[in-house]
Amino acid sequence: QVQPVESGGGLVQPGGSLRLSCAASGTIFSRYAGAWYRQAPGKQRELVATFAPGGSTNFVDSVKGRFTISGDNAKSTMYLQMNNLKPEDTAVYYCKVLVSATCCWGQGTQVTVSS
Repeated sequence: QVQPVESGGGLVQPGGSLRLSCAASGTIFSRYAGAWYRQAPGKQRELVATFAPGGSTNFVDSVKGRFTISGDNAKSTMYLQMNNLKPEDTAVYYCKVLVSATCCWGQGTQVTVSS
């Protein structure tokens, strides 16, 4: 069972930056794509960005130009660099390793953008 672990969330002012990390065992991201989702209070969970083993990336329109997604050389950690954060980015951010539709979610990390 793949169990990714997120870290890096916190409180940041509008315009600030955060980098989220998603750590998983082994070279998981050499074999499976990864994704970041987020869920704001009272809203459905939404897909934010994806990262394929070959390096291709995709982003939801609301974060294009502000967020980047990448992996480390060991292929065991995926990152979400978030710049120029806005209050509407406030949410719990979840990492998912795209092994199957129901597997493999992290526990989430809170990101709060507020002055």
